[in-house]
Amino acid sequence: MESFLDAWKSVSDYCKDHMHEVAFNVWIKIIKPVSLEDGQAVLSVRTRFQKDIIEKNYMDLLNSAFEQTLGFQPPIVLITEEDQKEGQASPSEDQPPRQTKVLNGDRSTLEYTFDNFIVGASNKFAYAASQAVATNPAGAYNPLFIYGGSGLGKTHLLYAICNEIYKNFNDINIVYIKGDDFTNELVEAIYNKTTNSFHNKYRQADVLLVDDIQFIAGKLQTQEEFFHTFDSLFQAGKQIVLVSDRPPKEIATLEERLRTRFEWGLLADVQPPDLETRVAIIKRKAEALDIAIPDELCMFIANRLKTNIRQLEGAVKKMKAYQQLAGEAPSILSAQNAIRDVLNDNQPIPVTIDRILTEVSRTCMVTPEEIKSNKRSAQISNARQIAIYVVREITQMSQSAIGEKFGGRDHSTINYAIQQVEKNMQKDPSYRATIDDIIKNIREK
Repeated sequence: MESFLDAWKSVSDYCKDHMHEVAFNVWIKIIKPVSLEDGQAVLSVRTRFQKDIIEKNYMDLLNSAFEQTLGFQPPIVLITEEDQKEGQASPSEDQPPRQTKVLNGDRSTLEYTFDNFIVGASNKFAYAASQAVATNPAGAYNPLFIYGGSGLGKTHLLYAICNEIYKNFNDINIVYIKGDDFTNELVEAIYNKTTNSFHNKYRQADVLLVDDIQFIAGKLQTQEEFFHTFDSLFQAGKQIVLVSDRPPKEIATLEERLRTRFEWGLLADVQPPDLETRVAIIKRKAEALDIAIPDELCMFIANRLKTNIRQLEGAVKKMKAYQQLAGEAPSILSAQNAIRDVLNDNQPIPVTIDRILTEVSRTCMVTPEEIKSNKRSAQISNARQIAIYVVREITQMSQSAIGEKFGGRDHSTINYAIQQVEKNMQKDPSYRATIDDIIKNIREK
């Protein structure tokens, strides 16, 4: 071998031939050869998490690969870039240790990193874009708009961006909010006359991350406020990252001026994971929970849970619980039970009247109490008619039963409200789009 680099290429090729391609790409391909000195093979990875997984699961394979390539097994020393950086910049008395920053005070968000995000064909574009933004905020893609179905890892990427920026930049102001919470905070600020504080919170952010941005659609005052927030941050060169369950063009009641701004930067979609990625996700979760799941069981689960990463992780958690509580080793039976339990756990929560009133009140900028009251202002009456119509559409309750839920109103009043909404939907496409968006938001929540 002319160099250790040549030797490592042969070691890497050996590993690739003796393991699953996804696992190779996740754990072996990331290793960098450093040196072969004093009889030791020094290799480098980026993080301690990667080092721990490789040392626990792949050292035997690496030893065999080195023996096949070199004719002997050199001791393998695995070092990390994290440790090297800390060694170069150890804290002094004048410079106290840097504190770990936590998003919105929630330490559970720290577990979401780029290192433990499983990358596959279905999400690699969004992953790469997110990494670029985290490395160079407002310098790569601004805004970054990530979209895809529920349970596919969009929020994981959002938290990973935040954690990576916190790690690389000092004194940076990151603000994270969900779309419906943005509306709630705005309503509260208007009620309490604290809109200046509300403006300062969002317009002084260095990085603004908004999850479920689709929930501001159809809410005129919320969209007006977010438009000015967006423009203020964008013109100041601040990074904006938005996440939605659909692309901007499919958010029916989103104002055109917001839709075009959301499309200014980069749109990145996240699709359901393919089989190989699903298997890798199961293995990663099993490693994190310290449970050994045979390859055939991983394949069994991956072939049955195809569209939602949370379900895959939930199945592994169930199997871990069976092992801890019942002493039941992973088997086809426990895998079948875990899948059944996960599917049952992920059934939609029944839509209640209160949930419908909450969504309608946000859209129409009135309170649920006003909708159920006897007030007759045009704004409240319109919201009440919409709420009655949506309740009928989603719950299929009888008109008499709906009347009872709306303060004891009689059958004819409920029937009139439904007819008015239907007439308005026929005459006004934007009105119809608003109703459709309300129903879609309620069902997808």
